[in-house]
Amino acid sequence: MKYYIIAGEASGDLHGSNLMKALYQEDPHADIRFWGGDLMQKVGGFLVSHYKERAFMGFLEVLKNLNKLLVFIGFCKKDIAQFKPDVIIFIDNSGFNLRIAKWAKKQGYLTNYYISPQVWASRATRVKKIKRDVDQLFVILPFEKEFYKKFDYDVTFVGHPLIDAIANSVPIDESDFRKEHNLGNKPIIALLPGSRKQEITKKLSVMLSLVNDFKDYTFVIAGAPSQDFSFYKNRIGDLNVSFVDNKTYELLSVSYAALVASGTATLETALFKVPQVVCYKGSFISYQIAKRIITLKFISLVNLIMNKEVVRELIQNDLTTQKLKIALQEILDEKFREKIFLNYFDLEKKLGGKGASLTTAKSILSNLKKS
Repeated sequence: MKYYIIAGEASGDLHGSNLMKALYQEDPHADIRFWGGDLMQKVGGFLVSHYKERAFMGFLEVLKNLNKLLVFIGFCKKDIAQFKPDVIIFIDNSGFNLRIAKWAKKQGYLTNYYISPQVWASRATRVKKIKRDVDQLFVILPFEKEFYKKFDYDVTFVGHPLIDAIANSVPIDESDFRKEHNLGNKPIIALLPGSRKQEITKKLSVMLSLVNDFKDYTFVIAGAPSQDFSFYKNRIGDLNVSFVDNKTYELLSVSYAALVASGTATLETALFKVPQVVCYKGSFISYQIAKRIITLKFISLVNLIMNKEVVRELIQNDLTTQKLKIALQEILDEKFREKIFLNYFDLEKKLGGKGASLTTAKSILSNLKKS
């Protein structure tokens, strides 16, 4: 079968790569053409466009780059038409993917969507368009199936692919890892400021402002695969901070605590059982728009899934040095950490077991055979 996969961002690349492995397992002669990243490229197939070329974040940033996005959308449609896939698989990245899905459905392509757009967070009216343009939607959060049920849309809950990704990550020797990156013996506080330049710039300076107040710990920045070290170096300056490039899972596996940008990383940190503080700070205009359309009580996936505050969230004007310092001191306290760990174990149960990628691949192939 011929598969056309469209993923964006580092997380889409990760989940796309695991889905591709599962597709090859079920369909060894699969012909896969995709938009993604390095991880998907390592699995096989043909990379059409790297996600780094389209890494725009926030309403204002998207508007500034609208012409570029329109060019990408036009090119994507032409490329699909030339490839003539048996199925198009969309992975997250709703701003781009929903536009392609609308066109693809009209052209008569089979459309499958893996990892639902976050319509449960804002603009729920988009469900009508998704239902119209997507033949099968595979969701990864336990509350999403019930959400879509309200709109008479039968979706498939497959479990969360992060459980597979973490289970498949190669175990490391902590002593060797510390020596390799010159991390010493102090407990590690991981800094995960995000993957895009805009979000890193906003959050990292506040995170780094705590370094001199916690000298019994080693602060380590998790470098994103989409950014060069020089970008971080300019912000670190003379501070005693370490840096690990593109090894977030390895870093989390040896970390004592973490300061984490909102997004998928909050869930990854929880699954590695690392107490965390969630940080969000966007541009003024982007935040003002988001505040008016997002209807959720929480911003982190951890709290959303558990439907209560498991981890502290510091959002926009609350992300200050003083408030972050207090929140970090809190998660370093042993009794407080015990409560977090218990909630983390409950969280993992809610997410289902292993096998999200394989379950999705089998369903996609089954749908293809029926069509």
